[in-house]
Amino acid sequence: MIQEVKKNAEQKMAKSVEALKANLAKVRTGRAHPGILDHIQVDYYGNPTPITQVANITLIDARTIGVTPWEKKMASTIEKAIRDSDLGLNPSTTGELVRVPMPSLTEERRRDLIKVVRGEGEDAKVAVRNVRRDSNAELKALLKDKKVAEDDERRAQDEVQKLTDRFIADIDKALQVKEAELLAV
Repeated sequence: MIQEVKKNAEQKMAKSVEALKANLAKVRTGRAHPGILDHIQVDYYGNPTPITQVANITLIDARTIGVTPWEKKMASTIEKAIRDSDLGLNPSTTGELVRVPMPSLTEERRRDLIKVVRGEGEDAKVAVRNVRRDSNAELKALLKDKKVAEDDERRAQDEVQKLTDRFIADIDKALQVKEAELLAV
């Protein structure tokens, strides 16, 4: 039973870290990367569809993303979806290729993005700590129901704390990498 509680805690904490990494990937830096467009929805025959399902997304160079629609007439729709997104990008269509240049970030915008990144990191830490709290509550319930010994419960709580510390360190590491990326000119 204790192993099950620890395994569940580890899986949930890992999901929190993965969610943070996915959110950090959406925060754009000065460099282009195809993943930045992943959350954009395109109107495909009346249905909102992820852009990755209607076009190939490639890097043309370090500061330009190329979007090649599978259907030629979708180019203008894709361009409009990218322009209307919250990314602040200004795509242009040349033939059937939609070019998305990544503007360089101002110092002020970099500082704002670092604040956003730190907020995401804090949310992930709170999620990990909530998993720890829930796991400790489960362990206490097992002890109360006399399903585990007091020493085993204490040892399991210490192991859950070590898991928590490990995942918080992973979160801090991911934040440091993203902040360095944002500050690089």
